[in-house]
Amino acid sequence: MTLLDGKAVAAAVLEDVGAEVRALPGRPPSVVFIRVGDDPASVSYVNTKQKTAARLGIDSRLDHFPEDISGEKLLAHIASLNADAAVDAILVQAPLPDHLSERTVFNAVHPDKDVDGFGEVNLGRLVQENPDGFVACTPAGIHEIIRRSEIPVEGRHVVVVGRSLIVGKPAGLLFLRKGDFANATVTFCHSRTRNLAAVTRQADILIAAIGRAHFIGPDHVREGATVIDVGINRVDDPSRPRGYCLVGDVLFDEVKSKCEYITPVPGGVGPMTVAMLMANTLKAHRRNHSA
Repeated sequence: MTLLDGKAVAAAVLEDVGAEVRALPGRPPSVVFIRVGDDPASVSYVNTKQKTAARLGIDSRLDHFPEDISGEKLLAHIASLNADAAVDAILVQAPLPDHLSERTVFNAVHPDKDVDGFGEVNLGRLVQENPDGFVACTPAGIHEIIRRSEIPVEGRHVVVVGRSLIVGKPAGLLFLRKGDFANATVTFCHSRTRNLAAVTRQADILIAAIGRAHFIGPDHVREGATVIDVGINRVDDPSRPRGYCLVGDVLFDEVKSKCEYITPVPGGVGPMTVAMLMANTLKAHRRNHSA
């Protein structure tokens, strides 16, 4: 069993991005983070993203709004950022309050600044295999781990457990497309899939992105598989200072002995999400300056 170290891969991606940023003429790339409300996880995620940007020489700004902001005001603010040539990238931190439509808000971000890749145009570009699009950062990070680890993909069976627009669907599309570390046969599974374990045991590469702690056990995994665990779930643990621990969707200790490769939680896919966001921000800047 080989542990796929997301921290190490993310560090390599960030080193590459930082070197490119330092070599750029003119102003550095810029990204605006939009946060609505004070969800503790969102606060932590945005802080991490801003610190990483600063370390790489990328300018970032946080536009923070109260939880009760109207949809009209939020969309008007996004429109102003879309029109601002000094802003290369826009990221709206999810989740949003219930009165705001995430689909409407994500689609309001200009496709060329949509570094989260959640808007309908960039999702469509992924379906069309258009390299100009932005791929959602977590799926892009999964693919980058596979690519940099040189795990064979072509002709292999990739099974994705989860069908969200943020992870599951784009992850499967990345491996289905033509190109390097792609050309796979892809199966999507979800909560309504019958005989789920019988399907997942067919996977050469199993991507667990269902958001349920320890959902994938040894019965779901065949010998010699690669398992990518996207889940980040809080589980009560009175022995920990915070009263909880973070676990994945995979029952790691029971599954790892069956795997050729596996990602841990934490330290697997998670660090890649921020790294790929920085890569997308650099890409947005290059596009903005080549227009």
